[in-house]
Amino acid sequence: MGLNLSVLFRLHNGSPAPLPEPGLGDLPENCVAAVLGYLGPPEICKLARLNRAFRGASWADFVWESKLPPNYEAIARRVFGGFDLPPDLSKREIYTRLCRQNPLDGGNKKVWLDKLSGGACLSISSMDLMITGIDDRRYWNRISTEESRFHTVAYLQQIWWFEVGGEVDFPFPPGTYSLYFRLQLGRESRRFGRRIYNLEHVHGWDIKPVQFQLWTSDGQHAKTQCYLKEAGKWTLHHAGNFLVDGQTESTKIKFSMTQIDCTHTKGGLCLDSVLIYPVECEQRLKRR
Repeated sequence: MGLNLSVLFRLHNGSPAPLPEPGLGDLPENCVAAVLGYLGPPEICKLARLNRAFRGASWADFVWESKLPPNYEAIARRVFGGFDLPPDLSKREIYTRLCRQNPLDGGNKKVWLDKLSGGACLSISSMDLMITGIDDRRYWNRISTEESRFHTVAYLQQIWWFEVGGEVDFPFPPGTYSLYFRLQLGRESRRFGRRIYNLEHVHGWDIKPVQFQLWTSDGQHAKTQCYLKEAGKWTLHHAGNFLVDGQTESTKIKFSMTQIDCTHTKGGLCLDSVLIYPVECEQRLKRR
């Protein structure tokens, strides 16, 4: 069925049929795997669709072990509730699981691996932050929204003393990380199916700057400050960077956001979360 007329003619005349030209499917699987090891995870997954040899090579453990951070076992234990990884789990399956947005601490944190940098990304819900006055509905409310991965944000109506803090202890892979607060001036609502922003309570953020700080368990400290602007838009406010050198199993970070000048009130602010990303993600975050 697969022979063309010229081959049939040669066979009829006693001439040997030409050998088929080698293709990518003829490459040994271990050679393909060695090449895939130099590529990034997105490229490996694309090439795995080429043929059987590439698909089989894309499951080689040594290919994916090079994509996992050196402390991936400690990260997996933290992510999966302190349990060791099943021994029959392939490195590709481990990598795939760690790249998902895995919930921590009852779902108030989410952690995943960045596929390009290999570093850990961590998102901390406002539900897991220490917010001064959060239990007094004259000042703060919890509101539901589709604009948060946690589906809930903290909304400040008005307050004199603004203070938000938190901490996290996590086995970050070695690298440099940035910490951000995700904020929005104004409150989202919908009218006739259209998204609108209520800016009724927005005031006080242009009088004195807000101060952002972070501290790490090995003595690092960073501080920034800025005025809050751009009402009706979610923005990431950079608190600072910290370095993880891999010398300790886990890194503890404390962070805060304050505006405690009591000469004026401030309000109309949505607080979604605190984000920790590898510094390599900065440009991608700005494009969101």
